[in-house]
Amino acid sequence: MDLAAAPWRASYPAGLSPDVTLAGFPVHAIVDEAAGQWPDRTAAVFRGATVTFAELALQVDRAGRAFQSAGVRSGTRVALLFPNTIHHLVAFFGVLKAGGTVVHLSPLDGGAVIRHKLADSGARLLVTTNIGDLATRAVDLSGAGLVDRLVVAQDEAFGPSPLTGPMPKDCDFNTFADFLDSPRQRDDLPDVALDDLALLQYTGGTTGMPKGAMLTHRNLSTAVESYDLWFDAWGLMRRGEERVLLFLPLFHIYSLSAVMLRCVRAGQTMVIHTRFDPETALREIEAGATSFPGVPTMWIAISAVPGVEGRDFTSLRYCASGGAPLPVETARRLKTITGHDLLGGWGMTETSPAGTNIPPTRPDKVGTIGIPLPGIHLDVVALDDTSLVLPQGEIGELRVFGPNVTAGYLNQPAENARAFSNGGFLTGDIGFMDAEGFFTIVDRRKDMILSGGFNVYPQLIEQMIYEHPNVEEVLVIGIPDDYRGEAAKAFVKLRAGAAGLSLDELRAFLKDRLGPHEIPAALEIRDGLPRTSVGKLSKLELKQEEAERRTVARAS
Repeated sequence: MDLAAAPWRASYPAGLSPDVTLAGFPVHAIVDEAAGQWPDRTAAVFRGATVTFAELALQVDRAGRAFQSAGVRSGTRVALLFPNTIHHLVAFFGVLKAGGTVVHLSPLDGGAVIRHKLADSGARLLVTTNIGDLATRAVDLSGAGLVDRLVVAQDEAFGPSPLTGPMPKDCDFNTFADFLDSPRQRDDLPDVALDDLALLQYTGGTTGMPKGAMLTHRNLSTAVESYDLWFDAWGLMRRGEERVLLFLPLFHIYSLSAVMLRCVRAGQTMVIHTRFDPETALREIEAGATSFPGVPTMWIAISAVPGVEGRDFTSLRYCASGGAPLPVETARRLKTITGHDLLGGWGMTETSPAGTNIPPTRPDKVGTIGIPLPGIHLDVVALDDTSLVLPQGEIGELRVFGPNVTAGYLNQPAENARAFSNGGFLTGDIGFMDAEGFFTIVDRRKDMILSGGFNVYPQLIEQMIYEHPNVEEVLVIGIPDDYRGEAAKAFVKLRAGAAGLSLDELRAFLKDRLGPHEIPAALEIRDGLPRTSVGKLSKLELKQEEAERRTVARAS
């Protein structure tokens, strides 16, 4: 890894070096630091409730001591099942302050995936809320013996909402308020080392089930430091001043690290919403939001609002799109509407997720993923020899180095052996670097689908479709989707004598098995599926057929 020779150095802003040392910090320490610097500033707004940084620090301290009294120590895993809510912030930082490890569960996950994450992580304490049916689902997990202790935060604490669901009945649980008020040990909260495990963030697995990326305090905090150095050098971050509109889900690494942790560290106010709605986003911007990080589906929806050209974007100083590529035409339309370039960058769960960004002075580089952020290094290695670094312009696999990069996956020794080359993480993205050090991704080595900013894993979908009694064989690939960027399409061979299978029937079957973003948008029944020369099912021919269909459709 030769940072000194990094060709992207010339594209850096004055005074910032790409080979800066990232020191790191205990992640939860930023809460007390923000409270000391901006005690009366609003940290978060959620419905009718606000919390200042001083109030947040007190709540996090109470949560840390409550988790400690509940037996949370270094190495203890605590599962959090939350959509966006202030309760998530308190629980997340509280677990870390007690020395424990957060295990993020997604409300979008199907039951089989949540059960896998609990069993794989070893988390026996589950904290959730009664938004929607989450509390009911959590009770089922408790009743099945998958958790020993259940804590449910009452959504009513933040005012009335149609999203508020029922609290559990006829089961053993604590409300989060009672949990925080429970008798506490007098022990001091522990010192936390930078290499202690802070977060198990699940991402796609080669077996179809997700695998847990192990992210330490050093990984998460150096990612935040890298982002802050970059955006501060470009004058895009005003400490203690910004009002950040947050629709991105906090259980996702992009929102957690690149938005929430950075907001707390910089004394910025988060305007939190549980669900995205384009009209709500526009009203918040017109009411004074200064920053809006989103994913392409959000920006596409905003650009499609009737009369959006006449809306007031003058308060907006910065906006970003991440999680998936933003269509170039959409970016151009949004530039006309908002006056801002949505340049974007690249990152992944395994990089916490800091990776690359396009400098604000280089809108001509839209279509690339930009250049590496401070303290992070990328190169391109040969597909058949990942120890061989390729020269500028040659296509290979992107490899990333940095203190923000995971040490590996939980309980996955074989996967870990494949994931690293000479100390660098093999990203699975295929691309090249140009003469200026800008990277372009041309394909993905794995078959992952990016749908609305979420990673969707075909093998998991296939696994669930195989549970349908009419299905003999199935392959799933990604196809273009005007709204989500990509969506899943299933190719199915039915069992002999099966009555048939429609898309609506398949989607109904998968409703309780998969998240809504994972359910296929298209289905094609085939007499047989393509295979390789050694008899394995092959997706290559299906991808080629879909590409040819699109070519013919565009020409007609």
